[in-house]
Amino acid sequence: MPDSKHFYIDGAWVAPCVANDLEVINPSTEQVIDVISLGSASDVDKAVAAAKAAFVSWSQTSRDERIGFIEGLLDIYRTRNDALGELISQEMGCPIDKSISAQAGAGSWQAEGVLEELKTFAFESSFSEASPDTYLLHEPIGVCALITPWNWPMNQVVVKVVAALAAGCTMVLKPSEIAPLSSLMFAQMIHDAGIPAGVFNLVNGDGIGVGTALTGHVDVDMVSFTGSTRAGIAISKNAADTVKRVSLELGGKGANIVFADAGEKAIIKGVRSLLSNSGQSCNAPSRMLVERSIYAQAVDQATAEFARTEVGLAS
Repeated sequence: MPDSKHFYIDGAWVAPCVANDLEVINPSTEQVIDVISLGSASDVDKAVAAAKAAFVSWSQTSRDERIGFIEGLLDIYRTRNDALGELISQEMGCPIDKSISAQAGAGSWQAEGVLEELKTFAFESSFSEASPDTYLLHEPIGVCALITPWNWPMNQVVVKVVAALAAGCTMVLKPSEIAPLSSLMFAQMIHDAGIPAGVFNLVNGDGIGVGTALTGHVDVDMVSFTGSTRAGIAISKNAADTVKRVSLELGGKGANIVFADAGEKAIIKGVRSLLSNSGQSCNAPSRMLVERSIYAQAVDQATAEFARTEVGLAS
């Protein structure tokens, strides 16, 4: 692992412009497990400048070149999956078995999916049979700001980063400051995979500091954000002045709707789905709307399932 207080900018691990320490807490034990630095606008400027410079050459790479880099990254990722899962469990509290198989494993699945799509994606196609000389052309948009949440760190980091790589974009990643350690490990994988300097950059920080600087930066062309609706609104407003493309996946939990004919296991499955990942998923069904005729039965089943569930240390 690199120095946790450093950022990955232009192919190197660098100290922050100004020291601003933040303790990383294991939510399962409430113990401090590491200390990172929160970046500043100056750190963002350096990272964005590196990404902008790298875009000139990276955007011109061929499909096969990008596939080769991503496949190399995926090979490294798979060999470090278990260590990554252990780190995720410590930083965000997911039970260790699930953290290794699903939390870390999700990164591989996301990369595999992007690779499969990249191999056949039509970057240029005829617009329609009626207009054979009119073409639809997909080009890399430029420098992307990628902002990810703490509850599924590698799932979100990998899907954003690898998709940007596949498209020919360069990027600056700001992972959640609550669960940043797995992203530092991932940045080292990027380095070890030989992805050119400046294509991927990482600056740790909070939303008010680094997030605001990134999403309003004049040289950032697109923002991809997963997190709260409150933050999504702020990002949209901040990005508007420079007319960035903004992609938002915002939080909010929906209810399971259970009818009388849903089957005797519907309530149990709903509770288990809620409790998976310690209840820390954006799609965790934390409410149930139950048909009146089975309400009492549903309460009994849900109560029993909660009682059977053991809560303990994540790892």
